[in-house]
Amino acid sequence: MNTEKKYKLLIINPGSTSTKVSLFENETSLFEKSLFHDAPELLKYPHVNDQMPFRYGVILDMLKEEGYDPSEIDVFVGRGGSACTQPGGVTKIDEKLFDDTVAAVGGSEHPAKLGVMLAWKFANEFGRNAYTLNPTNVDEYCDYARLTGIKGVYRVSHSHVLNQKAVAEAHAEKLGKKYEDCNFIVAHIDGGITVSAHDHGKMVDGNMGADGEGAYTPTRIGSVPVLSMLEYVEQHSIKEAKLLCSRAGGFVSLFGTADSDEIHRLVEEGDKKASLVWNTMIYQICKMIGEMSTVLCGKVDGILLTGGLMRFDDIKEGIEKRCGFIAPISVYPGEMEQEALAYATLKVLRGEVKALKYSGKNVWNGFDFLD
Repeated sequence: MNTEKKYKLLIINPGSTSTKVSLFENETSLFEKSLFHDAPELLKYPHVNDQMPFRYGVILDMLKEEGYDPSEIDVFVGRGGSACTQPGGVTKIDEKLFDDTVAAVGGSEHPAKLGVMLAWKFANEFGRNAYTLNPTNVDEYCDYARLTGIKGVYRVSHSHVLNQKAVAEAHAEKLGKKYEDCNFIVAHIDGGITVSAHDHGKMVDGNMGADGEGAYTPTRIGSVPVLSMLEYVEQHSIKEAKLLCSRAGGFVSLFGTADSDEIHRLVEEGDKKASLVWNTMIYQICKMIGEMSTVLCGKVDGILLTGGLMRFDDIKEGIEKRCGFIAPISVYPGEMEQEALAYATLKVLRGEVKALKYSGKNVWNGFDFLD
C-alpha cells in the first residue's frame, strides 16, 4: 500500500503572450492548459500589474473547466521576476517578496512577475503556502558581464532562467553528466528571446531580453543603436519606449500582432516583408549564440534551443547553418518550466531541501572601487 502523502500543486506560469497553468498531484500532471493572449489584448492594460484580475480570472476559469476547486489545492507555485536579484533555487513567497515584485524593484516589468503575485493571491485566499523557483532575475553573472561604459549603470540578469536551467540539467543528464560539469549555450526562443552562457552550473552571462537587448522578438525591440533610440524618444516618450522593450516591439510594432503562426504563414506564402523580418530574427539569434560561445572560450558541450517558437523547423535550420560549427545543436520544443516548478517544490514539501527566504537585497551591489 502506497502511504506517500499526496500533494496537489497549482503551477502558474504567465508569459508575454500566454497564461499556462498545470495541476500536479505529486509528480503526476492532472492537467495542463495554456491560453494565448495576442499583444493588442494585453496592451489594453497600461501596466503589467493591471493584468492581475484578468489573469486571475483566466486561471479560475481553467480550474472550473477541469472540475477542480482551488480550496482543494495544497500549494501554489508561480514563475517569478522583477524583485531584487536572487540566488537560484526554490524561494518561499512572503509579503516582502510580493511587495517588491509589485514594485518591480529589480527594474524589469516582465509578465513572469505575475506568477509570484498570483500565487501569493491564491495562497492568501485559501490559507496555503506559495513558492517560486529560479525567477527571471536569478543572478550568477561573472563580473565581466556586469560593467557598461556609463558610471553606475550595470547589466543585470533578466532572462528565462527557469526554463534554461531546467533544459540544461535535462540535457546534461541525457549526456550522462552533471549540469555542473558542462558548458552550454541555451537559447529560449518564444515571445521573448534570451540566450545565455552556462559555465559549470552557473549562468554567467546572457542578454537582458525584456530590457531591449539581443534579438528582436514577437513582442520586443531587441538591441537598437542608442542614438536612434534617443531620437525616437525625442519624438515620442519614455513610456512608449519602455513599452516597446517589453510588450509592443518586434512583430507587434512591425505587423500589429505577436501571433507567430500568422507571421510564419506569410513567410510560407512568400511574403517579402514577413520573410525579411522572420529571417532577420533568426540571424540576430545566431549572433547572440556566437557572442556566448566567446564567453565560454569556445569550449561548448552543446547549443540547446528551447521555447515555443522551436515548433518552426526553419529556426533550427537557420541556427544550424550559422552556428553548427560551434557545438552540437539539440532542440527542446516548448519548455520544461511546469515540471521544474512542481518537482523542485515537491522536494521542499517532502523536507528534502529547504526553501530559501527572500532577503530583499540584491545578490550583487556594485563595485566599491568604481562607484
